[in-house]
Amino acid sequence: MRRVAHEPAYVLHHYDWSESSVIVEAFTRAHGRVALVAKGAKRPSSNFRPVLLPMQPLLLAWGGDAEIRTLKSAEWGGGLVMPTGEALLSGYYANELLMRLLAREDAHPRLFDAYAALVHVLASGQSEAVVASGLRAFELLLLREAGHLPALRAQTLTFASLAAGEPYRLVAEGGLRAAHADDGAWLAGAQWQALADALADEAPLGATLRAVSQLPGEARAALRQQLRELLHYHCGIGTLRTRQLLMDLQSL
Repeated sequence: MRRVAHEPAYVLHHYDWSESSVIVEAFTRAHGRVALVAKGAKRPSSNFRPVLLPMQPLLLAWGGDAEIRTLKSAEWGGGLVMPTGEALLSGYYANELLMRLLAREDAHPRLFDAYAALVHVLASGQSEAVVASGLRAFELLLLREAGHLPALRAQTLTFASLAAGEPYRLVAEGGLRAAHADDGAWLAGAQWQALADALADEAPLGATLRAVSQLPGEARAALRQQLRELLHYHCGIGTLRTRQLLMDLQSL
């Protein structure tokens, strides 16, 4: 029987398994996304009940050889308070992206570290602009780790270099290309290259967040639109549930 102990993890989602147990979808640093049955977690006396919360650093132990492993223990890693309000919804949005784009048991340690950094941003009460830039940075990193983000230093199909002042658009099926006259959203070549430089940093979420924050407002909106189209293409038809909820709240 395979056993794992003291594995850094975050809870992405959970759902009922029986009258007393739940299935936990966890994002772990060394094992990627794993499904674990937390037996008895719904009982008031369960040690799992107060610990298995989203956006909290955990140390998990599990065993078993089946597709759904058995959770043995869960310890709170400490250090963070739960995000609230729109920051909490932003965290759920990031969780939904991970659930949709990552296969189970496919490790992405750099992405795990970026997610941990994003949770810290969400929990630290940053401004709405910083939270939005953090989400754009995380979307870029997730798309790259999942193999859906083309290189941002050249045009995808022609390999032609980007001219600093010329407009380029990111599209789902063609990658990065020269913008057309009817393209509503694009970034200049220098802006795409700045994002590429940030993604190559040793601490990519922080560097990419800064690069996004330094874009003019119109460019940040254009980046959001292009990433949203790319994410929807790879996540499947329909709007992400948490993204739709965020948009509904903003419209109020």
